[in-house]
Amino acid sequence: MTTLTTGRPRRRASATRSGVAVILRYFGIAVIIVYCLAPFYWMVVSAFRRPSDQFQLSALPRPWSTANFSAVFKPDVGFERALLNSLVVAGITTVITLVIGTVAAYALARLEFRFKNLVAAVIIATSMFPPISIVVPLLKLFTDIKWINTYQAMIVPSLSFALPLAVWYLASFFRQLPAELEQAAMIDGCTRGQAFRKVILPLAAPGVFTTAIITFIAAWNDFIIALSMVNKKDMQTATVAISRFTGAYGFDQPYGTQMAAGVVVTVPLVIAVLAFQRRIVTGLTAGGLK
Repeated sequence: MTTLTTGRPRRRASATRSGVAVILRYFGIAVIIVYCLAPFYWMVVSAFRRPSDQFQLSALPRPWSTANFSAVFKPDVGFERALLNSLVVAGITTVITLVIGTVAAYALARLEFRFKNLVAAVIIATSMFPPISIVVPLLKLFTDIKWINTYQAMIVPSLSFALPLAVWYLASFFRQLPAELEQAAMIDGCTRGQAFRKVILPLAAPGVFTTAIITFIAAWNDFIIALSMVNKKDMQTATVAISRFTGAYGFDQPYGTQMAAGVVVTVPLVIAVLAFQRRIVTGLTAGGLK
């Protein structure tokens, strides 16, 4: 009887602790979500305010207005061209990164050669340099070879940061794939290159897709390189255009129009991540599993 009496308070105490842990867990998740989404929420709200109401602090615009978006896409602003430039730079950077990075990662993961560990260390070390550290020498070099105000002046520096991370991530992904798959393909008559293209690449699709998304977002959001290498309005990317944005309101503070332009730049990325979130999660987790 004594055992039953003492057992019930223990179970109740355990249930109470479990309930508190669940509440704290969900509270922590809620805090993280609010912290991450609050800037984007305020950007959207500010974008839909009237220019005369841009310094209001109300939770929602009163009234709602699309005047800022109309100002962003006026012909003399040139924001459409800036979006196209961002798409070209981010797209080409992503394609080149995948082509070179996939082959280099496969070589590091599967082939044996001298100084392999040193090569891997150098590759990952190059990604640790801050972008600002290479801007000045590259600016001098690109000026000498007349690359300023060109796409390649933005793409090549972006590759120097995207490629090391892509190689490092994909190499770890390839190492998780059984080597027996290639051996079986080569026994059936495939060369190593054919085994790579027909067997390994399809299996590595989640990792390659995740690398593509991450690379594209990083190149799309690049600012310091695009700002330094371009001074012509028709060659600037969207991030640079926003920083120099004046909208259609003379010398007024273009707060609302900058927020509207920020929404236009951010929404496509958010939609892409939401649409492909399963593939992204699969790619991020698959490389860590046997």
